[in-house]
Amino acid sequence: MPGNTFGQIFRLTTWGESHGIAIGGIVDGVPPGLPLTAECIQADLNRRKPGNHALTSLRLEKDEIEILSGVFEGKTLGTPIAFMVQNEGHHSNDYDGLKSVYRPGHGDYAYQQKYGHRDHRGGGRASARETIARVVGGAIGKVVLRSLFGEAVKVKAAIIQIGPHKITKMDWKEVNQNAFSCPDKDITQKWEQYLTHIKDQGKSAGAFIEVHATGFPAGLGEPVFDKLSADLAKGLMSINAVKAVEIGDGFACVEAQTSYDEMALENGSPDFKSNHAGGILAGISTGQPIVCRIAVKPTTSTLQPRQTITTNLKETTLSVTGRHDPCVAIRAIPIVEAMVSLVLTDHALRWRGQCGDFSGV
Repeated sequence: MPGNTFGQIFRLTTWGESHGIAIGGIVDGVPPGLPLTAECIQADLNRRKPGNHALTSLRLEKDEIEILSGVFEGKTLGTPIAFMVQNEGHHSNDYDGLKSVYRPGHGDYAYQQKYGHRDHRGGGRASARETIARVVGGAIGKVVLRSLFGEAVKVKAAIIQIGPHKITKMDWKEVNQNAFSCPDKDITQKWEQYLTHIKDQGKSAGAFIEVHATGFPAGLGEPVFDKLSADLAKGLMSINAVKAVEIGDGFACVEAQTSYDEMALENGSPDFKSNHAGGILAGISTGQPIVCRIAVKPTTSTLQPRQTITTNLKETTLSVTGRHDPCVAIRAIPIVEAMVSLVLTDHALRWRGQCGDFSGV
């Protein structure tokens, strides 16, 4: 099964299924001598794990990381870092009724057609539980990025819309102050009421997430097939339930009559007067904040009955029960940050390998 490795120099390979023994991965390309402990990775895993909010999955998991190789006496060795997280709270019997039926909106049918065999327990490899390994890889990537560019580099994401309800202000200080990772504290109560209402109806909601990467230099990215924007789009689109990605002005540029960022000198240094491009020109970072947004679809596992077919080609009706999020975006924030961190770490190491400290300005 190809497609389990992401990155060129900084590479993450993931393995495991939702209801298997464990989820894990291998991170290769990490420079030696960097400080790394399980505790600094665990902080991001704790943000992702289920059970943190009444409006997220009630699957109870400790999600405790175990580092198997690549770290000695609190520092990276430069060798592959292998890790695993045990699956403890799986209720595989909950999925017995799905052995011979395809869930609409899930990968059941596509998997069956491709492989002729599938793990029906929670989606197997297609489950969002696979993203545990991405969060670990992203946490390691952040350590590498700080070693290269200092503590000023930040990758931060926030939910800016749930269903039809959009934020009206962007205050990053508020993101860590509420369970929705929302930059507008005045809308969180409306979101909670909305999600509670649709959950009671057996429905779910989609969302927009915005992510900013700040403190990065100009020069990251390759100008043809490996544009920074292209790799960011691929990484973000690879997250479960993501249906669209935009960078900078994104889809709004269709209605704009111009799309550029004027430049001037500020204290003798180049300065941009706006950031319509989202910090990327010709596939290469400009030193401005890198801005992406993603659209996350409503959870497809809901109580609402829907028409489908069985594996022996009989029509039937299915209502999915179990421990599911009414809005998966709530737990997606550290996953989004992780994928952006993975891309930036890979491109930062590629930049260092080719250009070193060269600056064209």
